[in-house]
Amino acid sequence: MPDLRHAIQIAAPAESIFAIIATASGWTQWWAEDVMESGGMIELGFFNRTTIYRLRPLTQKAPQHSEWLCESGKEWSGTRLLFELKTAGTATNLHFIHANWEAETEYFTHCNTTWGELMFRIKSTAEGDPRGPLFLASSLAY
Repeated sequence: MPDLRHAIQIAAPAESIFAIIATASGWTQWWAEDVMESGGMIELGFFNRTTIYRLRPLTQKAPQHSEWLCESGKEWSGTRLLFELKTAGTATNLHFIHANWEAETEYFTHCNTTWGELMFRIKSTAEGDPRGPLFLASSLAY
C-alpha cells in the first residue's frame, strides 16, 4: 500500500506543535475552517460539506506522536494520518505519513501536493505567522 510522506523543520517546541496537529481547534488554524468534534471523533467538512472526512484518534502521545484513522472518504477511508515530532536543537522536525492508501491514483497525487502546502501552514502557525486554514468552508484559501 502506498503512503504519502512529508517532513519539515519548525522553529518551535514540540509541545506547541502538538497542540496544532492533535486537536480540532488546532486543525482550524491550518487545515480546515469547518471542523466539528464529537465524542472524540473529528469531522472536517470541505466545499460546503460535500466532502466530509471523519477521523478517530488512535494514539496520542504528547508531544511526540499523534495518529488518526480516517473512517470516511472514497479513497481516505481506512487510511491513517501519523504525525511524529522530534526535537532538533531549538527546532522540531515534523515527519508526516498519510498511510495505507489502496493505490496511487490521480487523487492520491493531488492529496500529496495538498499535504505539502499543509505542512507549510503548520509551520507558519507554529512559528507565530499563521496563514489560516487552506480549506475555507466553501472554497480554497487561494
